[in-house]
Amino acid sequence: MIWLTQTWGDIVAAMPYYPQPDPANPARRVQVGDSVVVAIRSEGAQSVRAKLCDLSATGGLLLLSKALEEGDFVEVALQTTNGTVHGMAELLVTKRELTEGCLQPFRFVAMDDESHTKLRMALQSFLDQARRSAPPSKRRKV
Repeated sequence: MIWLTQTWGDIVAAMPYYPQPDPANPARRVQVGDSVVVAIRSEGAQSVRAKLCDLSATGGLLLLSKALEEGDFVEVALQTTNGTVHGMAELLVTKRELTEGCLQPFRFVAMDDESHTKLRMALQSFLDQARRSAPPSKRRKV
């Protein structure tokens, strides 16, 4: 996994895209299965790996072995077929404790234009996969 080597302030300054959630029109969430691994790093801590369950333009849902601290700002890196998406994210309240870990949502707070483009392409790819695998009666007509 490639990590940015700048200081946290420099990382945020180099990330011009700041997703803005709109409660009236939430970003569409896509289930990604268990094929996407996410590396999470907080300042001064060792990298943690998680599986990505859901993804949207504004954040996602992680399956972690144990919950991380709510409110922490972390760097996330997720590998997609379009390349690695790097971004800064805020960890949100753990949704559910499971026998194999917990589900913890996050929201993107900053990412560079290249990662934002890769994220949009990955979301479209996941949506296309979901449409192809859905039974004919569940497919949405465009």
